[in-house]
Amino acid sequence: MLWSALLAVYILWGSTYLFIHFMTEQMPPLYMASMRYIVAGTLLYSYARLTGMPQATPVEWRSAGIVGVMLLTISNGLLTLGIQYIPTGMAALLGGMLPVFLLSLNWFSFGRQRPSNAALMGLLLGVVGVFFLIKPDRLQPVGGAQANLIGSALVIAGNFSWAIGTLLTPRLTLPSGPLSSGIQMLVGGLVLLFISLCLEPVTPLSIFQAPPKALGSMLYLVIFGSIIGFSAYSWLARNAPPQLLSTYAFVNPVVAMLLGSLLAGELFSTQSLIGALIILAGVVLITVGKK
Repeated sequence: MLWSALLAVYILWGSTYLFIHFMTEQMPPLYMASMRYIVAGTLLYSYARLTGMPQATPVEWRSAGIVGVMLLTISNGLLTLGIQYIPTGMAALLGGMLPVFLLSLNWFSFGRQRPSNAALMGLLLGVVGVFFLIKPDRLQPVGGAQANLIGSALVIAGNFSWAIGTLLTPRLTLPSGPLSSGIQMLVGGLVLLFISLCLEPVTPLSIFQAPPKALGSMLYLVIFGSIIGFSAYSWLARNAPPQLLSTYAFVNPVVAMLLGSLLAGELFSTQSLIGALIILAGVVLITVGKK
């Protein structure tokens, strides 16, 4: 179960960056992100209830809602906005900042637990690898230096919110797996929809105006990114140590860069390959160095 969940998060989430770009090419980003989570949350919640899972208590609804807002409304909303300014590969590479936030917050605030020396060395290698990856030869920001700054700041802020939500998850009273994920997506998606209606030129029925490419990409994100990938991540957040969980942020950029080079014309240079190899070395050290 552990390695199956890790594999789902490693591979499937690495592909979501590109499909977020496809989903929002011709549609408002926050609106499409909200639709993604409302649809996925409705399916997961309905499945959980139809298979006999008990109704969540008010405390469980509140806890799952808090996590949903941190992970989906804030973090994924900022990521979706950031991809409007920078290439998908660069957005994925900035995800390499997440382990820094996870291990630091768990060390100094949440868990008061110092990572092992091997895990710290793996973290350092991962950051060095991201440095190599984030500066490929021809991977340029969409709108120049200012767009690069805006997009990078949005993605990094989203990573910080994701780290807080991840570390809060095992400390809150949550319902069982699919029910918890469904509630998180419903609450996170509905809050995101409210923000979208306030900020973007949309109505609740604007989804019917979306082009086929946007709808197909949203369907992929609903099934593989949200239902399978997010459910696997939620299970890992409850059952895996932060050091091991954080390794996905080192693997996702490698997957995203490969897909970006194949499907979106983003160059995967020799320098990027070196960065990917350094990142994988960091993943190994963090994994074997977990307490």
